[in-house]
Amino acid sequence: MPLSPDEARRFAVLLESQAEQLTARWAELVSAGLRGRLSSAELKRQTFDLQRGFQQAFAGGATDLSGEPAAELRAQLSELSNNRARQGFSATETAVSVYAFKDALLEFLGDQHEAGTLRDYVAISGFVDQAALFTFDTYVRVRESLIAEQTEQLLELSTPVVKLWEGVVAVPLVGTLDSARAQVVMERLLQTLVDTSSPYAIIDITGVPAVDTQVAQHILKTVVAARLMGADCIISGIRPQIAQTIVALGIEFGDIATKASLADALRHVIGRTKQSGR
Repeated sequence: MPLSPDEARRFAVLLESQAEQLTARWAELVSAGLRGRLSSAELKRQTFDLQRGFQQAFAGGATDLSGEPAAELRAQLSELSNNRARQGFSATETAVSVYAFKDALLEFLGDQHEAGTLRDYVAISGFVDQAALFTFDTYVRVRESLIAEQTEQLLELSTPVVKLWEGVVAVPLVGTLDSARAQVVMERLLQTLVDTSSPYAIIDITGVPAVDTQVAQHILKTVVAARLMGADCIISGIRPQIAQTIVALGIEFGDIATKASLADALRHVIGRTKQSGR
């Protein structure tokens, strides 16, 4: 039972006439659900802005949330979702903040018998439901974006490329090496090789708990890419268990230098640099 444009405009008049009381009750209902995690002043500001958004949408004859008269209200709901997602509130808490408008409105309409009938309340409830669902969907999209950004940041932090001295860089790997992380390792190593013009790179896998065919392929691809940039790679951290696994899987490292420890790799590079005179 959707709103008609005339019904929407009538509600706009009612909302404007009781704006202060309605906003105060709405903020009170929302505050109970947020358990003091948002300041009273900020909550009142948000509910006042949303109340004005609903009022302006209805004044424009909005019959649903998708129309042009509700454009400003959609922008306000998006801002609310964005802020709540970044502040750590849940999607439910965010949507309930909008749903509470119906509870406040019901009390308001109950005191104003001439304001409308049950049909009026059902119609405006449907509009508020659309707003709450829009808020929920927007919140989910924002959270997914935040999680993707945080995941990317963690990947970068977990794959540092360290310049040991002039001409030598190292990549200490810790944890599982999956496809996404391997891509970050390769990109950061190649960029560092370009920035430092280093002819040697040490890939240390001491902190990698296990090496399977997939992990080995990722490492080999990184080594080949580095060679194309003119750098020799040394793989260190080949513990006995990893060596046995590599042999059992039939993985071939070819002519790639491998060492048991980072110290052995460093000695190997020092020897190579002395021989080459670099």
